[in-house]
Amino acid sequence: MTTIVSFVVVLGILILVHEFGHFFVARLSGVGVERFSVGFGPVLLRYRGKETEYCLSLIPLGGYVKMMGDDDNPLEGGKAAAFDAKRAFNLKPLPIRFLIVFAGPAMNFVLAVVIFALVFMILGRPVAPAVIGRTVDGSPVAQAGLKTGERITAIDGRAVQYWEEVQKAVQDAQGRQLTLIVQGPAGERAVTITPSQTTTRDLFGDERQTWDLGARPYVPPTIGEAVSGFPASKAGLRGGDVIVAIEGKPVVAWDELAEVIHQRPGQPTRLEVKRGTETFSVTVTPNAVKERGPNGKETEVGRIGISPAAGGITFVRSNPVQALTDGISRTVEVTVLTAVGLYKIVVGQLDRSNIGGPIQIAVTAGEQARQGMASLAFFTAVISVNLFLLNLLPVPMLDGGHLLFFMFEAVLGRPVSVRKREVAQQVGFGLLMLLMMYAVYNDLDRVGLFRLFR
Repeated sequence: MTTIVSFVVVLGILILVHEFGHFFVARLSGVGVERFSVGFGPVLLRYRGKETEYCLSLIPLGGYVKMMGDDDNPLEGGKAAAFDAKRAFNLKPLPIRFLIVFAGPAMNFVLAVVIFALVFMILGRPVAPAVIGRTVDGSPVAQAGLKTGERITAIDGRAVQYWEEVQKAVQDAQGRQLTLIVQGPAGERAVTITPSQTTTRDLFGDERQTWDLGARPYVPPTIGEAVSGFPASKAGLRGGDVIVAIEGKPVVAWDELAEVIHQRPGQPTRLEVKRGTETFSVTVTPNAVKERGPNGKETEVGRIGISPAAGGITFVRSNPVQALTDGISRTVEVTVLTAVGLYKIVVGQLDRSNIGGPIQIAVTAGEQARQGMASLAFFTAVISVNLFLLNLLPVPMLDGGHLLFFMFEAVLGRPVSVRKREVAQQVGFGLLMLLMMYAVYNDLDRVGLFRLFR
């Protein structure tokens, strides 16, 4: 039920906002709107206003705004009835028509900005304290003698509170020597350290050069939640338990615990657990889970169904101006990542199994809803960015296809004929249906349906 409700709410908001963009700019431009529909197919609910009929239709995978004099949509029955020429969409100047069509995708971009800004302003963004967690042997941090649990309070005379501030200072230094003020059990001391250049992989598996201290932020090995039905819960573990050792090796940070469990799918694993003043041992066998990387290859990792406690994670709220700035910045960042991902899928650099459809959206929406309102809001913003970009693709039946026709009109000095547009839209509709079928196939494969027949 959570999955279904989350799916309907997320898609409903995205479609409503998208179509409202078309509707608002059309009405602002003096264009008559005959129908505003959320969804396609049979109408479930309708309300007839003074001029516009507002509909909620059965298939929640899109929507449309039927404008007066818009005779280029074959799904609406071809030619339009008699209309007021002054309020006809097709008789408006080209820039006005362009803006009306572009307003739909643009509102999806605006929605993402608003969601990110509201989350940053109301809930805040999660930040880890500037406390050293796991260190890498031979790294700059290890060579400088820094230990897990020590806190960095300043870098080159500038106070720092959060790990993201440490990362920014390291990247900005570009390999320059830094002076860190560190607070530890022995008190405060100054440490000189030179970041090393290392090669990492980004979200798409591409290599990039970055500067690194060789340490991660500290997350205590304390269980926040043990998911019912998973090995940890079956073994009696629960929230608040602290894992002090795994397979006889002491654990001081969550990263160490997670890495060992990931490497032991299907292998009995002994954990030393502290609960209050009591310490006891349990044996869990991590579930073997298939994870698909950006290259489409699956790897097997262990999972026991636990998540870390909030620990020192802090949520920092932004003022309205900063929240809006951060919202724009995050939306642009997600837009660039999405555009790069689409390009890599098209040219074959990313496996096309990464293409997802409505089932994947529904499953992920349910997962995010169970993690909390902030996670669901972020997911909605990311999907909104996806719709912004997808709708701008120059494919007939999408807004980008209409914009492409307008560009032809600007170059040729006359509109593309109705017949040619209808044929192009029918071809575009067929291509979109094929893409949807492929996406649904990937969704069903992802949830393991086809493994039942292998």
